[in-house]
Amino acid sequence: MPPATNDRFEPDRYGQDVLAGDWRAAGRRTIPEVPATRDLVVELAADGYCGAVVAVEKQTVTLEDRNGRTRMFPLGHGFLVDGEPVRLVAPKAAAPQGRVRTASGSFAVEPGRPAKVALPSRIFVEGRHDAELVEKIWGADLRVEGVVVEYLEGVDDLAAILDEFEPGPGRRVGVLVDHLVQGSKEQRIADAVMRGRHRDHVLVVGHPFIDVWQGVKPARVGRDAWPVIPRGTSWKHGVCAAFGWPHEEQADIARAWQRILGQVRGYGDLEPALLGRVEELIDFVTAPAG
Repeated sequence: MPPATNDRFEPDRYGQDVLAGDWRAAGRRTIPEVPATRDLVVELAADGYCGAVVAVEKQTVTLEDRNGRTRMFPLGHGFLVDGEPVRLVAPKAAAPQGRVRTASGSFAVEPGRPAKVALPSRIFVEGRHDAELVEKIWGADLRVEGVVVEYLEGVDDLAAILDEFEPGPGRRVGVLVDHLVQGSKEQRIADAVMRGRHRDHVLVVGHPFIDVWQGVKPARVGRDAWPVIPRGTSWKHGVCAAFGWPHEEQADIARAWQRILGQVRGYGDLEPALLGRVEELIDFVTAPAG
């Protein structure tokens, strides 16, 4: 016979299985994720350093204290907001609404449309930083037009480079020169090229800035103006020193540029003196051959 049963409910004297579920998380406090949006005031839990968010990259956040000094930290745990621990994360990009514009302000082409085969024409810029900035703002437009941007590492040999390239009808060259101001070495080189045998198929324009870094509005790095660097001091090293950024090694300068470039979102973050010259070059090299 089956054993007699007791119809009266008896509670389990031993309770639930202690190994069931996430027993390690019992009583653990959940630390919220907070996007590191610009101007968010954050405190470092370890030492009490307090600053506002001025820059965010893939893995780092830069904070600026009330004295204008900046420090860079890895995103993640170890921060306080309003005295409460948080996990700082990179802000998510907003989903595009309606017809999408490129960083240069033009309308983007339909998704999936292939880029054109590269045109024979070219745009030359002085250095790698110039090329990276042009790519970030105008890259989508240039790929649609089939225009390739190359960097020269300076314009001292521009005439010889053009002789080798052999500009001609349908093979135009636009050149963007840094610090193209009256009386400068760069102006003399540009004038000689524009008087030379390639003048009908070459356009040399420039901006007045000592370096293309200055083509970025200083507000993008939390400053009112770019510092004035004394003659005899490397301009980029001087800028980093004035901003309190590392500058002892070339790798420091490269990181400083990536920090600046990372804050450039679109054409509105660049100075008009640079914007206009690049647009002029694009129009020149994409004009119908004639």
